[in-house]
Amino acid sequence: MPYIEKEIEKIYFTIGEVADKFGVATSLIRFWESEFSILHPKKNKKGNRQYTKADIEKLKLIYHLVKERGFTLSGAKEMLKKNPEELQNKMDAIESLRNVRQFLLNLKEQL
Repeated sequence: MPYIEKEIEKIYFTIGEVADKFGVATSLIRFWESEFSILHPKKNKKGNRQYTKADIEKLKLIYHLVKERGFTLSGAKEMLKKNPEELQNKMDAIESLRNVRQFLLNLKEQL
C-alpha cells in the first residue's frame, strides 16, 4: 500500500493572507474588526492578528453584505444582529451555486 502524505491544514492565518483571499487591503480588515463586534481574532505576543477559519467565515459574511450586496456598515450590523443563521444559510447556498456554475462552465469548455 503506497504512502499517502496528508495535507497540512493551517489553523491560523495572517491578516495579509486573509486580505489577499478577499482581495482587499489589510487596513479594511482592521477597520471591520473595530466596527463589527463579531470579529475577535487572536493576537500573538507581538500583537499580530491570527485568524481562524471561523473568523474567516465571519469576514466572508461581512464582505458579502458590504461589498457584494452594497449594504452600509450600519445595515450590515443590523442584518448580522437580526438573523445570522439565515444569512449563513443563504451564503452557503450562494457558494454552492457558484461551485455548480463553475463546474458546468468547466464541463462546457471540455466539450
